[in-house]
Amino acid sequence: MFPLYVINPTGRTAWITYAIIAANTALLLWSLTLGPGDYEKITAHYGFIPARIAQLRDPRLVVQVPVGVAVVRVPPFGQLREVPQVANLSADRAEIYSSLLTCMFLHAGWAHLLGNMWFLLIFGKNIEDRLGHIPYLIFYLVGGLAASAVHWASGPGSTAPVIGASGAIAAVLGAYAVTFPTARVVTVVFLLVYFTVIELPALVVLGLWFIMQLFDGVSGLRIHLSGGVAFWAHVGGFAAGAAMMEFISQLLPPISAEPEPAADTDTTPW
Repeated sequence: MFPLYVINPTGRTAWITYAIIAANTALLLWSLTLGPGDYEKITAHYGFIPARIAQLRDPRLVVQVPVGVAVVRVPPFGQLREVPQVANLSADRAEIYSSLLTCMFLHAGWAHLLGNMWFLLIFGKNIEDRLGHIPYLIFYLVGGLAASAVHWASGPGSTAPVIGASGAIAAVLGAYAVTFPTARVVTVVFLLVYFTVIELPALVVLGLWFIMQLFDGVSGLRIHLSGGVAFWAHVGGFAAGAAMMEFISQLLPPISAEPEPAADTDTTPW
């Protein structure tokens, strides 16, 4: 299934959600201007690498990360050969700590970016409306940190750089599931070679998404084993977002069952 939009109007413009989308898009466009191998070096230094946490305890450790291959001529006849390249990452505390944040704004390509930003656009606006702009930004970043922490716990020795906003967005999805469980989500449901568009409760759509991430994580489809998707970061982000929102909701006014639309109410799906 694939969500198209939610029927859940907001009362304020989602400036932070739009700003996050713009920042991620701008960084991807910038990455496309880099030369061969440069982006791999960027992800090595600014992506989150679980093995680098050990460097905080032992600065003597050096973490090696593959960053592509170089084509060189080999004597005596000058044949061309591909030579693996690695980045040797030292225990730079500032770089290690900052990578926990910078990893949330880097993406591996348009498909990676658009998938993440679509979910953020659909579900982030209502959570930003509920929390307010600055608290929402803090919530988003803390959710991303929690996602990275769970990913680290699932494979602390991994040297595969993790990039993408999906952990932080998973926190937003967890918050949505507990805050607006009955909100109607217009969803495309695929049935073999057919598909249909139906409305489903948010808890059903997001609950099934979480179950799939948990299943894939338990099945061993982890980025540090097979490459691909950091499923445990999704699980951790979702759980952290749901837990944080449950606590924060106790401090916020209750949600009206039938909110009165404000003059600037945003009712568009995007």
